[in-house]
Amino acid sequence: MAKKPKTQFLCQNCGYVSPKYLGRCPNCGEWNTFVEEIEKSEVPDRRNRVSLSGERSKPVRLAEVTPKKEPRVKTKMDELNRVLGGGVVPGSLVLIGGDPGIGKSTLLLQVSQQLAETGGKVLYVSGEESAEQIKMRAERLGTIDTEFYLYAETNMQDIRQEIEHMQPEYVIIDSIQTMTQPDITSAAGSVSQVREVTAELLQLAKTNGIAIFIVGHVTKEGSIAGPRMLEHMVDTVLYFEGERHHSFRILRAVKNRFGSTNEIGIFEMRNAGLVEVVNPSQVFLEERLDGATGSAIVVTMEGTRPMLVEVQALVTPTMFGNAKRTTTGLDFNRASLIMAVLEKRAGLMLQNQDAYLKAAGGVKLNEPAIDLALAVAIASSYKDRGTAPTECFIGEIGLTGEIRSVSRVEQRVTEAAKLGFTKIYVPKNNMAGWKPPMNIDVVPVTTISETLRKVFGV
Repeated sequence: MAKKPKTQFLCQNCGYVSPKYLGRCPNCGEWNTFVEEIEKSEVPDRRNRVSLSGERSKPVRLAEVTPKKEPRVKTKMDELNRVLGGGVVPGSLVLIGGDPGIGKSTLLLQVSQQLAETGGKVLYVSGEESAEQIKMRAERLGTIDTEFYLYAETNMQDIRQEIEHMQPEYVIIDSIQTMTQPDITSAAGSVSQVREVTAELLQLAKTNGIAIFIVGHVTKEGSIAGPRMLEHMVDTVLYFEGERHHSFRILRAVKNRFGSTNEIGIFEMRNAGLVEVVNPSQVFLEERLDGATGSAIVVTMEGTRPMLVEVQALVTPTMFGNAKRTTTGLDFNRASLIMAVLEKRAGLMLQNQDAYLKAAGGVKLNEPAIDLALAVAIASSYKDRGTAPTECFIGEIGLTGEIRSVSRVEQRVTEAAKLGFTKIYVPKNNMAGWKPPMNIDVVPVTTISETLRKVFGV
């Protein structure tokens, strides 16, 4: 008599396994996240850490390990190279997530063509589009290299066989939620399928030196769909961000074992595909009005890159009992804190004022150094007095109204001077240990009230 398959229930949010159905997961606390899975009695051994040539991994002494000094492969996109830490690392597993239609497939198709031009063989595995659809997009984006192969398949066993046969240097998986392991009975995109397919790709990448890029869907909250362990398994996690009403796209690294995190690359979506934005500061400032009130320029750091962004504020008397606060591209709690400090430490009566705050250009700012520019923009709108077009601001504001030091102030000041700004307000504690450029006036400030007196003269 055949053995009855074992049934279990798996939480799609955290991967918790239960022998029976539960309405609420005892591990993560989410409701209605359990799905039924049927385990087969015999699960084939996928021989983890076995290379395509059949060599198994063995224990070795750490002193005897010889690191392979394989150079990074640079693409023609300097912005992508920056985010990856200098280029594509052989044997790395890179996960790219983003909203539908943001340009993930377009980016990887362009990268695939560029990698094929370097002499490497590229296998593009598509589980969502046919080869004909990808060919049409490739023709629109540019040239097609002979070492660029398309494979429309979702079965992971067949994909592994093709990788063993072709032995490519680069593999693109678009997307991980469409791939399936035949011996797993759950549906494509489930927690167990995503976990097992990623584990298979990880084994292929590490034992054979294949650089693998994975496209991941995102949930409505903006996180990558599937178990959280998916982000722990891969080497690099990139998020492709942008707004539908803006042509600019931001590729952000939130995890990178081969480079710095929080590094960003900026692209512009055009008819011929994604084009790099070489000078993002100039793009974010080119539409700023001279003499406009409620505007201040901040020099923010995104990874290792200094970038100038306009912070805007509109403060108007409220028409109802409770004042309204709205933020776009800025943290709401940070904005509320800055307004409370301005009211208590600088004497601005903002409790009966509606405030609408925005980071221009669709960029998201969330570092402490933007506090001073945000406060100056709010005060500018409240006093109806504009800031000078050649002034910019950096500094963190404490609850007692003090201006606290920030990191990499020298890089920030140098970037502002390069773009033609003649005056920059910085925390006084940041003045030691470096020499400011000759063509910019660096003004040290200690408190927010002192800053407002120097900016507006009152």
